[in-house]
Amino acid sequence: MRSPSSPRIPPSRRTAAALACGLLLSACAPGTEEVDTRSARGEVRGTITFQTWNLRATFQDYFRRLIADFERKYPGTRVKWIDQPAEGYADKISADAAGGTLPDVVNVSPDLVAPLAKARLAVDLDSAAPQHRDTYLPAAWRSHRIPGMRGTYAYPWYLNTGPMFYNKRLFEENGLDPDDPPRTYSELFEDALTLARNSDGRTATLANTPTVEDFGRYGVRLMNREGTAFTFDEPRGVELLKRYKELYEAGALDSQVLTATPEQAGRKFLQQSVAMNPGSALDLAKFKKDAPSLYRNIGITDAPDNTGRPNMYVQGLMVNAAGGNKATAVAFAHFVTNARNQMDFAHETAVFPSTRGALDHPYFTRQDGTDETRVRVAAAKSLENAVNYTPVLLSDDMKTVLQNTVARALRGDATPEEALRGAAEECNRLLRIG
Repeated sequence: MRSPSSPRIPPSRRTAAALACGLLLSACAPGTEEVDTRSARGEVRGTITFQTWNLRATFQDYFRRLIADFERKYPGTRVKWIDQPAEGYADKISADAAGGTLPDVVNVSPDLVAPLAKARLAVDLDSAAPQHRDTYLPAAWRSHRIPGMRGTYAYPWYLNTGPMFYNKRLFEENGLDPDDPPRTYSELFEDALTLARNSDGRTATLANTPTVEDFGRYGVRLMNREGTAFTFDEPRGVELLKRYKELYEAGALDSQVLTATPEQAGRKFLQQSVAMNPGSALDLAKFKKDAPSLYRNIGITDAPDNTGRPNMYVQGLMVNAAGGNKATAVAFAHFVTNARNQMDFAHETAVFPSTRGALDHPYFTRQDGTDETRVRVAAAKSLENAVNYTPVLLSDDMKTVLQNTVARALRGDATPEEALRGAAEECNRLLRIG
């Protein structure tokens, strides 16, 4: 199932292949040597640059207050804020890294930090600031670790996850319990086949094909421990793809599922031609306005999983190891991601803090009768035990390989075994060439 996107915060961002390629140019740049962690523990003063990812238009006032608060706390400091558009963000980081102009503190997702860490351009916070580790959720802290490397290369910042919406009317009309949505993949497959059979193929359950997060939630081992090879073609991965092929042939997946974008899948759900779809906290307002009959029958649950651990989408702040003022950069990155400031940011938009204990706050646990709170509380509860399933070394090209492989198997152009084996071989080839 597709990952949900937040309408106000850019969704889980994807790595451009150009980032890793561009960083090859930085092999002789400052920062490629072993990082001197002592320089990250010096006096906090002087000027640093701070780069965010497509946040200025909506959150300008928040970040101005945040920076002013930091500069008051640390007299003699100055933070220059840069915001880059979503389009071409990875390419911009690549160019800055190769040219030695990377900002001191950079907004990254785990897949973006991986090539920077390999190029020794990211400060290892396990060495530079180990005292901060236990103030964050363990899974969030681990999300910026790189297989085959020791260390953690960004502070966890804001988290997200998405509810799974389902149409109670379609469930009930087709013999399913509207108050008992599927919670495991076995239940999902069983319910989807029942719904397709009882509707005579008129109603599908899903309008999307499985992504890498589905393989992870199904319990598939996605990479080996060393981070040197993808392993999603193991028997459990083949089993998942076989089950989706069964759904496709039975009409339990929408007829246009092989070419549908997440936006198109969302429209199918809005039109009530599919029974389930992942979404975000702000979707309820859209349902209420554009599809009141759907809104009256909306159900909210977690995405199915076999692991007991939902998927987590995470953003972080990386400190440039080649920067000239690492002490102030580390202090600022920690300041932005501390409990108080993360809680303030969570009140600004539909995201969640990565700090320990934050999700126990009444804001994330107490219902007030509003739709927004209804989804927020459900999502916060799922994040308590969530993990980031997407391997940090999985590039955009590799995601495309996997997506095309799924389509080939569902169409019958290759068996699930053949398709996944070929996909793993191609992704491992791409992994080897960097």
